[in-house]
Amino acid sequence: MKNKGLLIVFSGPSGAGKDTILKKLLEKDPNIRLSVSATTRLPRKGEVHGTDYFFVDKNEFVRMTQQDEMIESAEYCGNFYGTPRKPIDNWLANGDDVILEIEVQGGSQIKNKCPDSISIFILPPSFTELEQRLKNRKTESEEAVQKRLAAARNEILEAVHYDYAVINDTVDHAVDEIIHIICAEKHKVKRDNLLIERILNHA
Repeated sequence: MKNKGLLIVFSGPSGAGKDTILKKLLEKDPNIRLSVSATTRLPRKGEVHGTDYFFVDKNEFVRMTQQDEMIESAEYCGNFYGTPRKPIDNWLANGDDVILEIEVQGGSQIKNKCPDSISIFILPPSFTELEQRLKNRKTESEEAVQKRLAAARNEILEAVHYDYAVINDTVDHAVDEIIHIICAEKHKVKRDNLLIERILNHA
């Protein structure tokens, strides 16, 4: 028998480096599952449907929400985002750890619905650095960048409601800190309900 997997809420402002961190984290620990969110926004260059996001129109998103197929949903910068419920439940029941990369609105919903989850907020070294990263992408207009920066200020204020905050000064350092957090959480006695039984019954 396996213990239930660990559900990890992973948030941070656009430009904080979440995707880069997650890519390296998954390379270091292939046992972690990354949930694929659904969104109504258009795909960016190189993004693949079903791998980066499930790209759906607004009508389909509303249908999924109304039929309780989403574990959380939120609106961000004029687009809708949400996490399909079924694969999450299956992975956790199988003992896999699952990371949900979601906005702060969705993170709050998860903490209310799943109090045994943990939450990690990724911060940039400074707001100036965050602005530079967004501009260096060259994937959006100046107006869109300013809109993301305005949203980022409000999101960063929400970091106080998360269990952990990790500054992405370098990707390797941030990944190592996240691995340590996950390891410590999984060693909490309250999460390993089979620990005592294994010790007492092992020959």
